[in-house]
Amino acid sequence: MPPFADILRRHACELAPQPTGMEPRLRPLRGVRAVLFDLYGTLLVSGIGEVGTVAEGASQAAVEAALEAMGVAPTDSLEGVVAQMQSRVRAVHAEITRRHGIDYPEVQMPEIWSDVLAESARRGVLDPADVDRIDPEQFAVEYEARANPCWPMPGLQRCLAALREQGLLLGIVSNAQFYTPLLFPALLGRSAEACGFEPRLQFYSYRHGHAKPGPALFALAARALAERGVGAEQTLYVGNDMLNDVAAASRLGFRTALFAGDARSLRLREDDPRVAGITPTLVITDLAQLAAVYYDFDIP
Repeated sequence: MPPFADILRRHACELAPQPTGMEPRLRPLRGVRAVLFDLYGTLLVSGIGEVGTVAEGASQAAVEAALEAMGVAPTDSLEGVVAQMQSRVRAVHAEITRRHGIDYPEVQMPEIWSDVLAESARRGVLDPADVDRIDPEQFAVEYEARANPCWPMPGLQRCLAALREQGLLLGIVSNAQFYTPLLFPALLGRSAEACGFEPRLQFYSYRHGHAKPGPALFALAARALAERGVGAEQTLYVGNDMLNDVAAASRLGFRTALFAGDARSLRLREDDPRVAGITPTLVITDLAQLAAVYYDFDIP
């Protein structure tokens, strides 16, 4: 197992989804040939409900433990380091938007943490010599493993196997960091590809510099599907967020399934005008329901 995947595995803990109180809305789907998924909160139970860097619940304790794991002891209180990280993310987002016109940019967390740790050294919170020997990638993984523990959603592997047996192409469109793909070997014991996800149908925000709910990742997915003779209207996208997933995918012509299986991650966005008038094709509360949907490959 890759070393960073091993860190994620060692700090994973079994998490059960929290009921949302929503009822599923299912119906047969004609013409569907591919199913794409969000990852955090959909394929995986996420301790804080999403990947991310500015999600509520990110903790100072995780920073302290990550430093300890790397043999670094602070010289002063680490209070405010998480807030500083979140502020740095927002500042980099704003700079990317200003320079490149990307409304929903993605950051690289090793770079963010490198800046934050260097600033902590300048403020006397960390020894500069210690900061110089910290690997920012390892620190990002050590922090994420503790701040956002994940676990496979119940029935995940059975669902994927059932969809593959029906001949459906499987893919991923997700906000993510470099360690996100490592969650597959860490939690499932095999790569995303071995789980059935097509290598050319995996779109992670950190690889492209664009995040959801922007259209870029979905446009890339639509283009890759078209190269295989599959249209957006022949594709079902599954996610837990009405804005990032359902509205964003709908605007690119995908059919959509709102995953309402965990109260931690369900984002209905009822007061957000960006989801006004958007209705998902399906609502599912358990991945087994997705596997039970009748998919007819003939275009209506």
